[in-house]
Amino acid sequence: MLVDSHCHLDFPELAEDRAGVLARARAAGVGRMVTISTRVRRFDEIRAIAEAHDEVWCSVGTHPHNAAEEPDVTVDELVRLAGHPKVVAIGEAGLDYFYDHAPREAQAAGFRTHIAAARQTGLPLVIHARDADDDVAAILTEETGKGAFPFILHCFSSGRALAEAGVKLGGYVSFSGILTFRKSEELRAIARDLPRDRLLVETDAPYLAPVPFRGKTNEPAFVAHTAAVLAETLGVSADEIARITTDNFFRLFTKMPRPAGA
Repeated sequence: MLVDSHCHLDFPELAEDRAGVLARARAAGVGRMVTISTRVRRFDEIRAIAEAHDEVWCSVGTHPHNAAEEPDVTVDELVRLAGHPKVVAIGEAGLDYFYDHAPREAQAAGFRTHIAAARQTGLPLVIHARDADDDVAAILTEETGKGAFPFILHCFSSGRALAEAGVKLGGYVSFSGILTFRKSEELRAIARDLPRDRLLVETDAPYLAPVPFRGKTNEPAFVAHTAAVLAETLGVSADEIARITTDNFFRLFTKMPRPAGA
């Protein structure tokens, strides 16, 4: 079984054919999916999708792009919403200096709020990091000093130093379709050198479809293609990479029960 640790089933590109998207995922061997929250104020939509489908679970959080829209989200609110049986993660939160859709101060404040919620709940924090490696590493280091918390560097496309810092602090690293791109040899080299017990795969659907679907709408079924490239990168079989990444997923996402036989 494969797991898509990060997708956005509420986004219009997937919502318009959600039944088909889920059916194709099952056919591709994707047994579990986590649909990720980007706005706490729209959490009801995310929760409803997870409640409607046994194979779908969800997170709760505010994307850094939306940090200025939701500055009033509190640790207590995140913790309360995370009490729902289908919520298995906090986030996504973090820093994005590429687009800078929200002031950096607002992003950092939201990031720390989500860290506190992850620490309190014990649920993994899904971290978005883009063009902000040094500040992400600094905040993770500082906050871990206040008390450890589980986390995942999602859709990893940053530098080696952030990957190594994340692993050193106890985090996991998740690779998306970017890993399959022709010019991603440096990223594949980072994946090759990381501890195998810290690797996950994801789609970030509907974005970043892997080769051979690059440029098309991504969907959870396509995580199999990213997993295949990760397997080739590590020199293992497709079955072995499915076992590795699925074992890692359930070790990190402890709230989600593991299906029998998976």
